[in-house]
Amino acid sequence: MTGGPTAATGGHSGAGATTSGALRAHNRVRLLRAVHDCGASLTRSRLTRDLGLARGTASVLVGELAESGLLHEEPAPEHGRGRPTQVPGPHPRGPVALAVDVREDAWEVAACELGGRATVLEVRQHDGTPEGALVPLGAALRGHLERLVPRVVGTGVALAGPVRPGGLVDIAHLRWNSVDVPGLLALPGPLVVGNDTAFAGLAEARRGELRGVAVGLHLHVDFDLGGTLIVDGRPLAGATGVGAEFGHMPLIGGDAPCMCGAYGCWGQEVGTNALLRHLGLAHGGGRGRDHAERLLSAAMAGDEGAVRAVTSCAGALGRGICALVNAHDPEVVTLSGFGVDLHRLAPAELMGRFERGLMAIRRERPPRISPSALGWRGALIGAMESVFDAFLTVDAVDQWRRAFS
Repeated sequence: MTGGPTAATGGHSGAGATTSGALRAHNRVRLLRAVHDCGASLTRSRLTRDLGLARGTASVLVGELAESGLLHEEPAPEHGRGRPTQVPGPHPRGPVALAVDVREDAWEVAACELGGRATVLEVRQHDGTPEGALVPLGAALRGHLERLVPRVVGTGVALAGPVRPGGLVDIAHLRWNSVDVPGLLALPGPLVVGNDTAFAGLAEARRGELRGVAVGLHLHVDFDLGGTLIVDGRPLAGATGVGAEFGHMPLIGGDAPCMCGAYGCWGQEVGTNALLRHLGLAHGGGRGRDHAERLLSAAMAGDEGAVRAVTSCAGALGRGICALVNAHDPEVVTLSGFGVDLHRLAPAELMGRFERGLMAIRRERPPRISPSALGWRGALIGAMESVFDAFLTVDAVDQWRRAFS
């Protein structure tokens, strides 16, 4: 997505700036934020208009940011007669965010530049234990940090479970309980640890189908199901930072015990574990993704058992979505992970269950249900966004400029 929320810049008015120097610092951050949010795709003249800057002011700002190793301009791919139009983008020696998606069975590390371009550095399987997943990850990240120093401005880590203050994560189906993520990673420098679905929802609001949506609902289906409510471009964290655990709500009438400690959790009926359970296959412990992918392929080919499993999961997904829509009144619902496959392979069951459960007042204009524009990349992109949100402030940018000079 382009043009995402700009709350981290402190708004557009510059009201807090009391001197010309402070106003210039404020506008430097506004310009950097605009370049990042548009994916480094807009020309300098377009950014100047959008930000309400004078042409001379914009030229000075771009020059300062180029000298500080924060921006670099390239000619626009297409332009008319006269002087080529310039497009500000990431500097070759500019800031980098390390982004990590820790899934139940593997982790992935990427280096992300201003503007959002991500380069995958490493993907590695792990054994599902905290030490087996996070200790090797920490060693790998320290290696990447050493290689990329001094460009790295922070590391964002997405995990498949609720994250409490201090970076403590609980992943019930892996038996992770109050795992100290920062302690096991042992990284220098800024670190942001967050829930994978909350990060995916943030990414969808910045660069996907929830762009410009005031109230949106994002749901991610993997081994089970997670979700987040997006309000004005931000996932709602809750009073203690672990809100929107929609997958652990009893939304569809089940009463089986869940490893989280509750009963009848919606997530037990949607995802890899549910698909495998329908066919009597081994499941749980963060294993079986490859079996689930083969099952989805079999359903596409018309295998009756696979079709029944997919249809059951899609129906459960639709039933839960309607309950959340009745409660939260979102404009758009986005699906990522295997949710995209359920929407594609069994749309009639998913939408039928969804529409049947809606309140009458919502049926005339129900929210749109849309596959994610980001696929499986949402958590990684959201982790990147969390790092740049922390960096794109007056203090952090000024610190970079002083160090670069």
